[in-house]
This record gives sequence, structure tokens and C-alpha cells, in this order.
Amino acid sequence: MEGSTNGAVRHRLVRRLGLFDSIMMMVGIVVGSGIFLTTGIMAQSIPSAPLLLLAWLAGGLLTLTGALTFAELGAALPHAGGQYVYLREAYGDLAGFLFGWILFLVAMGGSIAALGVGFAEYVGFFFPALSTERGLWLAGGIQITAGQLVAVGVIALLSGFNYIGVGFGKVIQNLFTLIKIGAMVAFIVLGLLIGNTVPVDYTLNPGAAGLGTLLIGFGVAVVAVSWAFDGWNNITYIAGEIRNPARNLPLALLTGSLVITGLYCAMNYVYLRALPVGEMAGVVRIAERASTALHGGSGAGVISAAVIVSIFGALNGAIFVGPRVYFAMARDGLFFAKVGTVHGRFGTPAFAILAQAIWACTLAVTGTYEQLFTYVMFVTLFFWVAATASVFVLRKRRPDLTRPYKTWGYPAVPLVFIVVTSAILLNTFFARPTESLAGLAITLIGIPVYWHWRRRGGGTPRSHPSTIG
Repeated sequence: MEGSTNGAVRHRLVRRLGLFDSIMMMVGIVVGSGIFLTTGIMAQSIPSAPLLLLAWLAGGLLTLTGALTFAELGAALPHAGGQYVYLREAYGDLAGFLFGWILFLVAMGGSIAALGVGFAEYVGFFFPALSTERGLWLAGGIQITAGQLVAVGVIALLSGFNYIGVGFGKVIQNLFTLIKIGAMVAFIVLGLLIGNTVPVDYTLNPGAAGLGTLLIGFGVAVVAVSWAFDGWNNITYIAGEIRNPARNLPLALLTGSLVITGLYCAMNYVYLRALPVGEMAGVVRIAERASTALHGGSGAGVISAAVIVSIFGALNGAIFVGPRVYFAMARDGLFFAKVGTVHGRFGTPAFAILAQAIWACTLAVTGTYEQLFTYVMFVTLFFWVAATASVFVLRKRRPDLTRPYKTWGYPAVPLVFIVVTSAILLNTFFARPTESLAGLAITLIGIPVYWHWRRRGGGTPRSHPSTIG
């Protein structure tokens, strides 16, 4: 039995995750559906093979700079909640709460709902009766589709597995991430060795576009890539359950970033061997189109199966890590007290998992996650920048803090992440001002909620007694 009746285990999380588990968690969360869908959209902005590859490499390097910075923060503050803890320690309780507020309400809840619906859409490829296109009935003016029920079912199933034990969630994550990596490696190797390939045009500017147009297009492409890497920071949420976090968390962030970047760049090189850039532009399911071009009609089915596996693993990872933030908030008196409890038998933040599942299923059924998710793009980027900047704040404010790992290349590495991500932040604001302002409004609504929890919870504990190891 994974759980224990020992009193310490009932009240605290236990460090059960090793280095391999941590790497699989990071890779599994990040590699969802983005790599299978994004390149064709990018090709509309930059119809150039070398610039497409450069954009993916730039996204990987940007992720690496963030990961190297978060590695210092995670090793110094190896508690459940990760990024929430960094923001809280650097800027105060309100900053941490607003991050957790947005994460629960939209960012993680919406992401889980979106992954569930995405899973259902690809299941519908094989079983049309379960498609998101098949309407079943109207409930309160809302049409329920078979696909939405599939989404609710898979969210409930994985939440249930994670509820009854860290071991279950860990095994599912490791297995499906390994299958996912294996499928991507097979696609890459087969694409390099066999199939109907075309010569890759390495002309930097085949359309003779102006320099300004190329730069703007490249910027748009990097924004798209940054969302394909989204989730790299989520591994920090479970720092309280990683064994020897001073060593394993930095290694997981570094190794995971390199593995993801390598897979993404290699996948895109195979896409370019399968299709000319001009034929990619506007193609949403680029992996299916490339596989069909390389290997014939059977390719679409194989890729759809691979995407199902990929989304399933990413969904499990999101369900696993999110509740650790709400758990940490509740331990600080900033959320329902029940959310900060550990199941006496299973040793998991069970109520936090249950609350997240109910909310994500609600978003999946109502379909509201789509609009909400666009609202928080701007806010999510802002919290990335703020958390990265906290490495400077904490070095000044907490010089006595034990730092088993210090950011390589400091201060240049975190500054690169802050400057580039801030540029993407500004681009997001000017490209989608209405959505960005709406996201800020949702965030600011959290301020009176915060004061409510402060009055209910009293003082905030600073010992953070949430983990034993």
C-alpha cells in the first residue's frame, strides 16, 4: 500500500519522485499537442525553412534560460507550490495568491479542460460517435456533445488515479511520456531514413520580403513557439515531493529543456523534408499532413494515435502538479482549509485534486475555457517574468538563504529571459489588447478575495511544514 497511517504522512506530502520521474513529468506536461499543430500556422508568418528552425531553437534556448533560473529558486525553496512560493517570498502574500488564483480559475483549470476536449477530438478521429461534433442534448441552453462527455470522463479518470496515490500518477506519467518520446523518435528516424522526401530549401528569404516583415513574422513565430513550450515551469509545483530537490530539480529542469528542444527541432526538420514551406502555410494538423506525404494514407491515423497518447500524458501531468499550488495556498491560510490537507491513506492532496477536477470538468462542459484561456495569456507571461526576476530580489533580500545551485550565467541568463519574455508580453498586449485587459481584470478581482482569505486564515505560517523527506 502506497499510503501510510503514520501521523506525519497524513499531514504532509512525502518525497516519492526521483530524477527520472521529474524529467518525465516535465517532458510529459510540455509536449502535448503544440508540436503537432503549430508549425503550419508559423509558416504563414515566416515562409522560410531556416527561420522556422531558428524560431524553434530560439524557443528552446529561451526555455533553458528560464529553467536555469527556476533551478536556483527551486533548489533554495523546495516546497510544494513552486512558482507560487517564489512569488510569495519575493513580493509578498498578495503576489503569490494572485498567481494561484489565476492558475486555479483559468490557467490550469482551463488548460486541463482544453486538453480533455483536445483528447476527445482526436478520439473522434477513430470513433466518430464520440466526436465533439456530435450533439447530444441541451441543458440550460448549453448543448452537450459526446466529445465533452469524453473530456469529462478522461479528466475524472486521471484525477481519480492521482487521488488514490502519487505512485499511480507517477507510473501513468512515466509510461505515457516514454511512449510519447518513442513515437516522436520513430517519426523522426523514419522521416530521415525512408519516405517521399523533398529537398529542404535553405534560402533565408525565398519570398524576398522586406526586413521589417521578416522580423515581425519571426516575432509572431516565436510567440507561437513559446506556447508550445508552455508548462516547463510546472515541475516546480511538485518540488515538495521530489527526492533530493537540491540536485534533482535543477537536473530535471535542465535535462527536460534539452530533451524537449531536441525533439521539437528534429520534428520540424522532418516536416520540412516532407513538405515545402509554401505547402505548410495555414495547415493546422501539420504532423498528419507531413506523415501522409512521407508514408501515405496510413500516416494520418498513426499520428492521430500518437497525439492521443501525447495529450493523455500532458493531461495527467497537469492534473498531478496543479493541486500542489492550491495545497500550498491553503497551508498559508489563503484557500479553503480542506484543500491544504493530505489524505490519511493515500498521502495525496486529495481535496485539492477533487476541487480542480470539478472546476475543470465544468469548464469543459460549458466550453468557457476557450475564451478564458485567451484572457490569461498576458497575465501568465507577466507571472513568468515576475518569478524569474525574483531571483534578483531574493539574492538581495535573503542573502542568507541556502542556495545549493546558483543560476549559471547569472545575471545575464535571467536577464535574457526577462527581456525576451517582456517583449513577447508587449507583443501579446498590442496584438490582443481586449483579452489582455480582461485577463488583468480577472486577476484584480482576486484582490478582494485575497483580503477575505487573509481575514479567515489569520497570519501566514512561514515554516511551510508541508513535506517530509
